[in-house]
Amino acid sequence: MLFDLANTALAVLVIGLLISLAFLLPENHGHLEQSSATTLKVLKILSGVWFVVTIGYLLSSLAEIFGSGIGEILKVNILQSFITQVTLGKLLTYQVIVAFLVFIFSNLLKKNGGALVLLVLALSGIIAPLFQSHSSSLGGHSLAIGSLVIHVIGLSFWIGSVIALKVMPSQIQSFAFSRVSVIALWSSLAVVLSGVANAWTRLRFSPDWFTGYGALISLKIALTLIVFIIASRVRKNVSVNTLLSFEIGVMIVILGIGAILNRFTPVESGEIEFDRIRELIGISMPSEPTLSRVFFEYEANGLALGVLIFATALYIRGVVALSRRGDRWPVGRTVSFAIGISLLDYATSGGLGLYSHFSFQYHMIAHMVLSMIAPIAIILSAPITLALRTLPIGRNKSERGIRGMLIQALHSRPSRVITHPISALAIFDGSLFALYFTPLFSNLMSGHFGHLIMNFHFVAAGLLFFHVIVGIDPNPRKVHHLVRVVILLAAMSIHAFFSVALMSANELIDGGLYQLLDRPWATDLLRDQKTGAAIGWAMGEIPIVIALVATFIQWVRSDAREAKRADRRSSTDLAEYNAYLEQLSRKNNSSQDK
Repeated sequence: MLFDLANTALAVLVIGLLISLAFLLPENHGHLEQSSATTLKVLKILSGVWFVVTIGYLLSSLAEIFGSGIGEILKVNILQSFITQVTLGKLLTYQVIVAFLVFIFSNLLKKNGGALVLLVLALSGIIAPLFQSHSSSLGGHSLAIGSLVIHVIGLSFWIGSVIALKVMPSQIQSFAFSRVSVIALWSSLAVVLSGVANAWTRLRFSPDWFTGYGALISLKIALTLIVFIIASRVRKNVSVNTLLSFEIGVMIVILGIGAILNRFTPVESGEIEFDRIRELIGISMPSEPTLSRVFFEYEANGLALGVLIFATALYIRGVVALSRRGDRWPVGRTVSFAIGISLLDYATSGGLGLYSHFSFQYHMIAHMVLSMIAPIAIILSAPITLALRTLPIGRNKSERGIRGMLIQALHSRPSRVITHPISALAIFDGSLFALYFTPLFSNLMSGHFGHLIMNFHFVAAGLLFFHVIVGIDPNPRKVHHLVRVVILLAAMSIHAFFSVALMSANELIDGGLYQLLDRPWATDLLRDQKTGAAIGWAMGEIPIVIALVATFIQWVRSDAREAKRADRRSSTDLAEYNAYLEQLSRKNNSSQDK
């Protein structure tokens, strides 16, 4: 319990300091200024302490499993088995590695971009063990885990940014206060919504609301709402120090309650039937798939749903900001974004997402939607262009601001490397063979964290590839349309080769996962795998053909625009030439008159 609370508190403090370095403190064209010295010094100390505590947390978790003291489990074979074979051990080991990397690189920080990278890394470290958290037998495991992850991220940003403001020099606090207010407002909203969702999945209408556990949840929600109201209503009318002291005190209590709730679950009344499938996958075995079930079943994936809601809120905010400025944003782009988000939700939380956990053919359909169909719609909505037009700029002339960070990221060397057509093709199609023809597929499918990483890769690879091929957003590398056509034809060929190779395989590639599930429908696992490969081939070719047509259209339009520019240049040159001839004629006439 002590290591659990200390681990959470230190992680939140480290995240807060990284937020401060990435977004709050003054910077000069990305370089941290002298005012960051105190924050950097505190970060070095706390990140080192966090690294030590994560090791203690790993050992105490193992000792709790064995029901013994830490000294009794300090054996090489026990530790090796725990960190290499047990999912919780792997996730806690990942957290230790993350804490170590943050500690090492915090001593080398010079730019706020580096702080942003460490911030993302630290967030992945604090949420990793949450994927092994307990859930109620009332169901909704994916929603419970996802909402818990969002809850912890929101609390980390909220508490961390407020505490980081307290660490800053007093003369800088007012300079950073407006940004902390924005972070606190969005974070507190995420905390409230995710907290309610998590409480609902665990308790619903059960009598556990009237137990100590239910009282703690109610108290946490009430305190969060109080601070949210203060953050949104009276923040501008209260002094910085008064508001900070109040928020820090209340939020430390909230953090302590959260640590207790994360540690214990209520004892549910009544006889509980053991569900082997839900223990393995997190979802009970659904009924045999039918057209209506595939289309209308919904098993909310809390994390995916939260990310999609957040992305939608940002997009809507950008469109509204442009509208208030008097600028027009094409309706078609907004509709395209809505279609892409809806498809992503369907492939992760809808009936397709549900059955993709239990059958390879539905997994392959979800894969195609996530990596090929939805990304095209998202790319055609021009999210980067919208961000560049609406993100805040620096607070003075020397600051890049968030918009400047995005511009520099777009023109950075890593961006130029991954947006090279060959790189995008290798990531998009090469990962198919790395995933499905190695043990990686079974390892990722067998856990929440792995399944999340796999889905994230599908979406990211698709967005990158179609951004390079048909994207209308700024690209750090200009790719000729002929090269795009060649890349698309190569992608079509590679995808066809992959599908044929998978259809020809006479061995299962799932590492025994589907056999372990022992589903009562579609019992021929090899046939299910071959059907999935055939579906992947058919579904994969259609988006590529659509992208090929779109590329030809863009090519024709580009040539037409170039032709118009050439005509305008020719007209200008001809007018200048005629004027030159007329001038010569006047000179000749004047000389003849003389």
